[in-house]
Amino acid sequence: MKKNWLIAASAALTLVSGTGSAFAADLKGSTADSVTYTNNGETVAPSVPAVNIDGSLYLPFRAISEATGKYVDWDEFRSRVSLTDKPALTGKYKLNAPDLAEGLKMGIGSSLTHLPGDPDNVFYTTADRGPNGEVEVKGTMVRTFPLADYTPTIYKIEIKDGQINILDQFPLKLNGINPATGKANISGLPNIKGRDEAPFDAKAEKELAYDPYGLDVEGLAYNPKDDTFWISDEYGPSLVHVKRDGTLIERIVPKGWAAQVSTPLVPARETLPAVYNKLRQNRGAEAVGITPDGRYMFMAMQSPLRSPNKESDNSRQLRIIKFNLQTLEPVAEFAYLAEDAKAFKGLKQADIVISDLVVVDENTLLIDERDKNAGDKAQLKRIYFIDLSNATNILGKYDDTKAAGKTLEQMSPAELKDQKILPPTKRTLLDLVPFKYPYEKVEGVSLVNGNTLVIVNDNDFGVDSSSPENGTELWTFKLPYTIK
Repeated sequence: MKKNWLIAASAALTLVSGTGSAFAADLKGSTADSVTYTNNGETVAPSVPAVNIDGSLYLPFRAISEATGKYVDWDEFRSRVSLTDKPALTGKYKLNAPDLAEGLKMGIGSSLTHLPGDPDNVFYTTADRGPNGEVEVKGTMVRTFPLADYTPTIYKIEIKDGQINILDQFPLKLNGINPATGKANISGLPNIKGRDEAPFDAKAEKELAYDPYGLDVEGLAYNPKDDTFWISDEYGPSLVHVKRDGTLIERIVPKGWAAQVSTPLVPARETLPAVYNKLRQNRGAEAVGITPDGRYMFMAMQSPLRSPNKESDNSRQLRIIKFNLQTLEPVAEFAYLAEDAKAFKGLKQADIVISDLVVVDENTLLIDERDKNAGDKAQLKRIYFIDLSNATNILGKYDDTKAAGKTLEQMSPAELKDQKILPPTKRTLLDLVPFKYPYEKVEGVSLVNGNTLVIVNDNDFGVDSSSPENGTELWTFKLPYTIK
C-alpha cells in the first residue's frame, strides 16, 4: 500500500511539474476540479490543480505551500524540499537629498550594513564610482563620466518618517596626495589603461586620466575587531581595507595585478587567485561581508568569471570566496549556483547576478540574486538564505582547463554532480516580485536583530535608468522567525 502511494505521488508530481512530496486525500466521489482549499479559514487557490489518481487526490508541495503563504525551494543536489514562511513589508523610505547636478540625482544604495550597537534605524551605505553612462561613438559604446571629480564615499544614514536622511559622510581618501586628483581624495575612475574600461568626459570626446587608486565601490562590511570597513570593488576585482574616516589602508587584489599599476600609498596584497583577473568588465567584486566575530570575510562576484573566455558569461556558477582576516589569505571558495534562466520568460543567464550578501556566521550567508529588469518586467528579485556547511570547497581546483579539464564556469549542473561539487544550499527568504518592486538594482541588504530584513536600491544617479522611478528607496521587512 505504501509503495503504491509513493509511486502514485511521484507520478502526480511529474504530471503537474511540482517539486518534492505530495498531499494525498480520498476523494470519496468528488472530482479534483470540485475541491476547494482554505488556509486559516480563508479560501485559497493552488497554482496548479490537484490530480486524481485511483480515487485519491494528490497536490504537490509547491502548490500547497504557495497557497498557504510559504516559499518552497528544491535542491536538486540533495533532493531536498525547503518551506519558508513569507515576510511582511513594514516600511518604505525615500532618500531626502538634493541632486548632484542638473539631470544627476543623488545616489546611495550600492551597499548597506548595520553596525552592532547602533540604533536599529541607522545604517552605513555607499554609492558606486559616481555618475557614468554609455554613449555610442562611431559604432562603439564609450563609458562617460559627467562628474569626473566625484569622490566615492561612505554614508551614515538614518531612516525616519518615511525618509532616508544622510547623517554623515566619509569621502574615500589616501594618507597622502593622489597624483590623479591632486589631493588626498580618490576618484571613481578606472585603474589600468588597456585593461579597464576607458573613461571619457560627458560628451565622449576626451579620454580622461586613469586613477590607480580609483574604486568602483559595490559592497561594504564592518569588522568589529578593529573598527574598520572593507569595501568590494569591481575594478580589481579587489577588497579594500578602510578606516572609519574613509582613509584607505590596503587592498586585496588578484595575483599579477600589482605589476600593472603602482599604488605605493595603498599596499596591494596579491592573495586573490589569478583566475579573478578574468572578470567581465563592470561585473566584478559585488559583495562583501564579515563574520560577527571578525575572523572571516566573504566576497562574491557579480557574474561568472570569463574562465577560460567570454563563452562563460552564460554559466550558472558564481564564485564566493572566504578569507582569513588575520592573514588575508583565502581559505575556501564555493560554487554558488544561480537560478536557471530557462525557468523564466525571455531571461538571459548572463543577466542573473549576485548584488549583495550578509554574513550571519561562518556557514550562513544571505545572498541577493536578481535579474536586470525593473518593474513589471522583473522576474527574479530574491534574497536567499544559503548554508555553506556541506558545500564543496573548490579553492584552486577548477581555475584552468589544463589542470581540471574544464573550469568551474564551463561546467553544467550535471557535470558539477559528476565532479561531486556541492553548491551551497539555498532557500528563499524574500521574493520581491509579488511586492511589485519598481527598481532594477537591489544592491544593498542588511539584517537587524535577526528578524528585520532591510533592502535598498542603487539608482545609478538616474543615468540611463530603466526603472519607472530613478530615486533611492529603502524597504524593511519583518521575518516571521529569527535568524541566529
